[in-house]
Order: sequence, then C-alpha cells, then structure tokens
Amino acid sequence: MEYIASASTDIGISKKTNQDSAAVKGISVGDKKCVLGILCDGVGGLQMGEIASATMVKAFSKWMTERMPYLLAKGVTEDDVKNEWAALIGKYNEKIKVYGAEKRVKIGTTLAAVLLLEDKYYIVNIGDSRVYEIEKEIEVLTRDQTIVERELEQGKITPEQAKVDPRRNILLQCIGVSDMVYPEFFTGDRKQNAVYMLCSDGFRHEIAPEEIYERFKPDNMTTVEQMKENELALIELNKQRQERDNISVITIRTY
Repeated sequence: MEYIASASTDIGISKKTNQDSAAVKGISVGDKKCVLGILCDGVGGLQMGEIASATMVKAFSKWMTERMPYLLAKGVTEDDVKNEWAALIGKYNEKIKVYGAEKRVKIGTTLAAVLLLEDKYYIVNIGDSRVYEIEKEIEVLTRDQTIVERELEQGKITPEQAKVDPRRNILLQCIGVSDMVYPEFFTGDRKQNAVYMLCSDGFRHEIAPEEIYERFKPDNMTTVEQMKENELALIELNKQRQERDNISVITIRTY
C-alpha cells in the first residue's frame, strides 16, 4: 500500500496567532508501511494554546518514530495502539496542566490522529477536530465532544439548530485543562483509493460537506501538488466567507 500526503494551515482573518498544529509521519519496516496524521487545535479563549497543540503533535510524532518500528516488526494489534495512545495522552495532559499552573495560565488543545496501517485505520479523538474518509462519498469518522453534539445525540436540538448554536465550540473536554481525559477510539477497514482528511473546526464551519467532497474526492487528489492546491482553495473559500478561526487541514491519499 502506498500513500501521498499534504498539509496546510492558515492563521485566518482575525486571530493574532495560529494555535493549530499538524504533522504527517510515514515509516516502513521491510514491506510494511504506515502513515500517521496528527492535528491539534489550541483551544480558543485560552492563553498560549499553540504551546499545547504543538506539544501534542510533537509527542505523537516522537511515538511514531520511536515506537512504530518496533510494533511493525512484531505485529501491531489494536490494543497496542489504544493502550499506548491512552498512556501518551494521560502523560501529556498532566504535563500541560503542570506547565500551565507554573505560568499561571490555562492552556489546552484538541487532538485528532489517524494511523493508516495495512488494511486498518486507527483513530483517536479528543475535542472537536475531525477525521473524515472520502471515497464514493464523504463520511465523518469521529464524533465531536461538544455540548451541542451531546444535545443533538439526545434529541434536544435538531441538526439545523446545531449548525448555528452559539455553544457549538464549547468542548466537553480537552487535553491540558480537564483533570482526566477520556479519549475516544475508532477502528475500521482502511480503503484503497480513498482520501483521509483531518481538520480543525475552523476548516469546516463555513463550507458544506459537498464542497469538501468535490475538491477532495480521490480522482482530484492524485498528486501532492493537486492535494495542496485543493487544500489552499478551500482555505481561501473559508476566509472569503469570513471564518474567523485558524484553518488547518491534512489529507492522506491511499493507493
């Protein structure tokens, strides 16, 4: 299995700093290959969120470099990924909290990560950054950990109300602020000739899923140059529609 990937980020039209952080890492051991995408959004309204987001991206990147070669060589299991990611998140949740306490500020971050390995994908999610799978249609693989999403699931509000609810960015938990963090894990069959997309919430508020699909469908994402061009086009569309948050996206194309 082969992969190509791209990532783009933009400070947006109103923020003074870009609190989003993102990275893509690929490794191979023998004939086994895998790729990891990590995207974190420093929580809006909290100070120095870019430190929290960059810390988590670096932690997952280091895990990929140091641990995955060993796991690939021995044979990766779902429990390996879940247990090691949960331990990593718990460790850095505490580190970020301690750092914030020392600086007398609160800092936090969301986390969305996807590991594509052989015939499976493994996803972890905390907050409201997202992972999508784009093939014959576009599908969200994660679930937002927000007050609005919880009320939507409970039937208290409609999807139409959720789209414009002023509380849509209020998180139920995030790394570095919550005393305990409870990651949500998702596993499924990795598809060939598909696009896996990670994005911060600033990327998706002002554009429709149909617009994302039209740009990011596999037939339009056959080279890294094409992927970058389409990412930047949707970022600019968000800015034209007055999205005020930072805007970040990662795309990974499978072959």
